[in-house]
Amino acid sequence: MLKKISINQLKPGMFVHKIVEQKGQLSVKNQGRVTSDAIVDTLKKRGVVSLVIDTSKAFKVASEQDESEQDNKKEAVEDTPRKSASLESELVRATKLHKQGKAIQKLLLNSVKKEQPFDSSIPKAFSQSLVSSIDRNPDALLCLTKIREKDDYLLEHSLNVAILLANFARYLGMSEDDVQDLSYAGFLHDLGKIKIPDEILHKPGRLTDPEMEIMKGHVVHGVDFLKQTELDVGLIQAISEHHERLDGLGYPAGTKGENISQAGRMLAIADMYDALTADRVYKAGMSSQKAFSILMSDAPERLDLALVQPFIKCMGVYPVGSLVLLSNERLAMVVEQTNAPLAPIVKVFYSVRNSHFLEPKDVNLTTEKNVKVSKAVIAADYNIDVNAFFERSVSIG
Repeated sequence: MLKKISINQLKPGMFVHKIVEQKGQLSVKNQGRVTSDAIVDTLKKRGVVSLVIDTSKAFKVASEQDESEQDNKKEAVEDTPRKSASLESELVRATKLHKQGKAIQKLLLNSVKKEQPFDSSIPKAFSQSLVSSIDRNPDALLCLTKIREKDDYLLEHSLNVAILLANFARYLGMSEDDVQDLSYAGFLHDLGKIKIPDEILHKPGRLTDPEMEIMKGHVVHGVDFLKQTELDVGLIQAISEHHERLDGLGYPAGTKGENISQAGRMLAIADMYDALTADRVYKAGMSSQKAFSILMSDAPERLDLALVQPFIKCMGVYPVGSLVLLSNERLAMVVEQTNAPLAPIVKVFYSVRNSHFLEPKDVNLTTEKNVKVSKAVIAADYNIDVNAFFERSVSIG
């Protein structure tokens, strides 16, 4: 049963269904369990005035002893290294997984095009495999999001968004179910684009207003198809919201502010980031740094600043898989983040001064005092085939 209460009536053990009234700039997640007085205090500090609780989801709050035991378990988990597999070993599995994902995406798009049902257990199981790879070593799949075939944008985009969301959700400490759901939603979010005419979908220049209206229809096409499946309504809602914006100027429904779910807000960020950094047949993708700048410029009016900031932090100043120019005039691919945001571990592979490839060499910039990152770059700046380098020198699958 839903019941509206004031923030002063909120107690531990209640389940928040929706924030009704809030003052201030910081957004608050719509739903969640109130497990302590500290959460109530946080909501008050963030300007929450009134909210709706679901009395049917009330729960028993753990005792102080139980909470202490849970804290100890949490600390033990946090002390455990996140990466249980080396980059090299996980790349073997991740490369095969990435190829499998493109093949599954192709089958799904074909099903939507022909308006035929598909076995939802296949993409769901695949999304679970993606999350498992992220758990073992997120750097492997994150590297692969940067290795693109220009003609395969439609296949790769949703796959990449699924990877980005799994990594982002893990970074935020979300539950196992939520991580799985977000990855699954990312994998399915753009199926409706197969219904858009190619001359509009792949148009190099700016779309006309009538063309843009047709393009916007891809969200409805995808959602209408997914409603015929057994997909959870919450996932369908998130997918329907990936082009909605907090100011109400998004599409297709013009949903505004807190009426957009947290999953929808996260999907919007990952979708936009991958689209900005993607190579297309008609243009090179921009650097991650430029994409981050655009995301920040859209917050907090259009995108949720409380999610954009941690998304950028979890990706890192120089995201895994991106290219950087070093101070010694050599190009390198970022292969691992370190505790020093400006000094990742990189694989050096190209001499800008002499315009030729080098024998690949891993360099930890935290210990290499004479070399540092000069700036982020893209392969098109130097007219090099980074995909060929990756397949030859990084991926071994």
